[in-house]
Amino acid sequence: MRNADYFKNRKVVIIGLARSGVACANLLCDLGARLSITESADNADIRTSILKLKSSDIKLEVGRHSRDFIAPNDLAVVSPGVAPDSLVYSLLKDCGIPLVSEIEVGYLLCPAPVIAITGTNGKTTVTTLIGRILEAAGKKAFVCGNIGNPFCAEVENIGAGDFVSLEVSSFQLENIQAFKPKIAIILNISRNHLDRYKNMSDYLAAKKRIFMRQDAGDYLVLNQDEPLLGGIKQEARSKIVYFLEGAGFNANQAAVAAAGSLLGVSRGVMDKVFRDFKGIEHRMEYVTQVNGIRFVNDSKSTTVEATVWALKNMRHPVILIAGGREKGNDYSSILPWAREKIKSLILIGEAKERIRKALGAVIPLEDAASLPEAVRMAFLKAASGDCILLSPMCKSFDMFANYEERGTIFKTAVFALSKEQAVE
Repeated sequence: MRNADYFKNRKVVIIGLARSGVACANLLCDLGARLSITESADNADIRTSILKLKSSDIKLEVGRHSRDFIAPNDLAVVSPGVAPDSLVYSLLKDCGIPLVSEIEVGYLLCPAPVIAITGTNGKTTVTTLIGRILEAAGKKAFVCGNIGNPFCAEVENIGAGDFVSLEVSSFQLENIQAFKPKIAIILNISRNHLDRYKNMSDYLAAKKRIFMRQDAGDYLVLNQDEPLLGGIKQEARSKIVYFLEGAGFNANQAAVAAAGSLLGVSRGVMDKVFRDFKGIEHRMEYVTQVNGIRFVNDSKSTTVEATVWALKNMRHPVILIAGGREKGNDYSSILPWAREKIKSLILIGEAKERIRKALGAVIPLEDAASLPEAVRMAFLKAASGDCILLSPMCKSFDMFANYEERGTIFKTAVFALSKEQAVE
């Protein structure tokens, strides 16, 4: 690691005890920081997270954020799930404590070049594929960030000759200071997270922070067909590179190809990786077939645009399972594809009424109390040749810990149904 002594004996408070908070705490513990963690929730998941901490010397505050606990610290590391309008932000400001994100900590310590990927849709696929093409080219790559494994969980394993393919969300970019990826990629921008941002301008501003520290020795990869990204060329100091078009490339592959060309990966290597790539878990993941009915897990689709993309790629009539926590989505924008592809819609979660208001006049729909119930209801409505698609258009946090848990519960329910049908 570089800057290994930077955090030694520094009094650091970590705000939030989710996955990135635990990873950051364990890393800074190894580096000799004097750690405190404050977490507003107090539940079984938080207690499980506490058991993952390396040291019992870490000071803990659970179930609240208090001034007395926060004030003695020199630096705060804020988890991405903590909103800027929350009480703890006010406490940090009142105490004069500077704050950074977990990816900032990882970047300060990371000795390897970082390829950072953001955008509304496609981040996980592109981040994964960049890691795959680097590995296929004989290079050592670490795939981490918002994709699941936090940056701080990998930093101690990364060497100067390696590469980091890092998925970053707008939330993670809000509190970066020195973060400076060698290659920054903005895939696309569409309506999202308007439960956190006042408008699309604020959301775009958060995304654009990915290149704010870049200079003429760095690269910014953009899709020149994205209208909201048109003015960035005048704002960035880095070299602008556009998606690399190729025969049969989709937008994600075109972004990967552009990054790959900058990294010295041959077109032949990239083409082979693209051909062999079977997708990622929870994104258009084929689960199984029961009585001629296909089940597809698209739990990672938390925006209307992602679900539209899924529907565009469906060749079978769809029974859609959707819903979750509201995030400012415009559900009516799915209507053109809903009329053509969706036979019926099963709703779950907090956003039921908003989705019903937008789509109820066009699509037959019913409510389910749980995801397993939704699976069974969808199965009873489906006929051989149909596809039951979980593509929620919403966040998962009303009913699940994350989209991974939602997808896993969907698959578990499907396999239970398959087993029952086999017995019958």
